[in-house]
Amino acid sequence: MNSLAQSLIEKIQNKTATVGVVGLGYVGLPLAVEKAKAGYKVIGFDVQDKKVELVNAGHNYIGDIIDEQLSELVKKGALKATTDFSFVKEVDCVAIAVPTPLDKFKQPDVSYIVSSTEDVSKYLHKGMLVVLESTTYPGTTEEIVKPILEKSGLKCGEDFFLAFSPERVDPGNKKFKTKNTPKVVGGCTEDCTKVAAMLYRNVLEGEIFEVSSPAVAEMEKILENTFRHINIGLANEMAILCKKMGIDIWEVIEAAKTKPYGFMPFYPGPGLGGHCIPLDPFYLTYKAREYDYHTRLIETAGEINDFMPEFVVDNAMRLLNEHKKSLNGSKVLLLGVAYKNDIDDMRESPALKVIEHLEKNGAKVVYNDPYIKSFKHGGKEYTSVNWEDAIKDADIVVITTAHSDYDYEKIVKEAALLYDTRNATKSVKNNRNKINKL
Repeated sequence: MNSLAQSLIEKIQNKTATVGVVGLGYVGLPLAVEKAKAGYKVIGFDVQDKKVELVNAGHNYIGDIIDEQLSELVKKGALKATTDFSFVKEVDCVAIAVPTPLDKFKQPDVSYIVSSTEDVSKYLHKGMLVVLESTTYPGTTEEIVKPILEKSGLKCGEDFFLAFSPERVDPGNKKFKTKNTPKVVGGCTEDCTKVAAMLYRNVLEGEIFEVSSPAVAEMEKILENTFRHINIGLANEMAILCKKMGIDIWEVIEAAKTKPYGFMPFYPGPGLGGHCIPLDPFYLTYKAREYDYHTRLIETAGEINDFMPEFVVDNAMRLLNEHKKSLNGSKVLLLGVAYKNDIDDMRESPALKVIEHLEKNGAKVVYNDPYIKSFKHGGKEYTSVNWEDAIKDADIVVITTAHSDYDYEKIVKEAALLYDTRNATKSVKNNRNKINKL
C-alpha cells in the first residue's frame, strides 16, 4: 500500500477525514447523514439551490431520514450543504450519487455523472478518494470517470483513489436502511478498494464485500435489479394468462410459496416503478450492443412490464362494459400514485401511465394519495381528493398503490365497482364478491 493510501486510511480511522457527497437525493442525503453520524465532517454538494437551503436549515425531504437527526447534525456543524464545488478541495473523500436516467430511446444518460466528475476534477488533490455510487453500466467508472479525473494530471491508484460502490436504497423498507444494508466495493486498484472499503466500514453496520474491480461492482448492481425485473415480468405474464383462464394469480402465488426451496415469490402489478427496476436492466442492454450481443430476456421482460398499465385499463374497460358503462365519460377514482406503498416517491410510477391510458380513452380521472398531495404530469396538474367523498361518485375505483393508510373494508363496501391491481384487499372479509383483481 502506498504512503498516500496509508495516510488516508489513518485519517478515515481516526475520523479526521472530511467527507463530501455529490447529489443530495434519495441516495446521497441518507449517505451524508450516516457519514456525519459516524463522526465525520460532511459537506453535501448539489446543483439545486432548494435542496441546499433545506439541508442547511435542517429540514428533511427524504422519507428514510429522521428529521431530528438531520437538524441536530446541521446545528452542531457536522453536516452542511453547498452549490459551490470549490469546497471539494477541503474534502478527503467524496461520493458521487447523482441520477442516471434513460432517454426516450432507453439509452443511459450519464451526463450527470460526467458533469459532477468534471466539477470534482477541478479541485482533485493528492491523497483523495472518489467513489461513484450512481447505478450505471459496467465500465463507466474506468471508461468515463477515471479519464476525466486524470485530466487533472494526477494518476489513479497512485495520486488519488477511485472506486465504485453501488447504492442499495429501498425507500420505505422498515428493516434495511443505508446504515445496515451490506455494501459492495470495487476499486481501480487494490489500494483504491482498500481505502474505499475502510471508509464504508467506519460508517456502516452492514458487511462490506470487496470485489476485484469497478466493473464487477457495476455489473453486480445491474444483476440485482435485472433479477427482479425479469421475475416481475414473469409474474406479470402469469397474471395476464391467469386472467384469461379465470384463475386467481394471487392464490397461485400463495400456493407456490409453500414450497420451502426452489421458489421465490414475485408479484404482479400495474407496472414497474422507482428509479431502479424499470431502468437499470437497460443500462446493460445498451452496453451489450458494444459486444454485439442482444439481451433478449431483459427486453422481453421489459415489454411485458411496460404493457401492464395498458392491461389494467383494458380490464377496467371490460369491467365497466359488464355493468353497461363505457370507459369514455366514466368517473375513475385512482387510489395511490406513489410507485410503492407507504412512500411519497413517484419516480417512474406505473400509476402515471394508467392515468394516461384512462384519459386517452375519455375517462374522467381523480386520484387520492395520502403521501402525494399534488403533482404535474403531461402538462397537467393533479391534486389529491378526499377518497371518502370521491368514492360516492366514482363509476370505478382502481387501487394502484397498496398504502396501509387506506380502510379497505370501507373501500370495498362503498365502491360501485372495484379493481384491485395490488391484492390490497386480500384481508377484507366482507363483500368479497365486489372485488375484481388483476
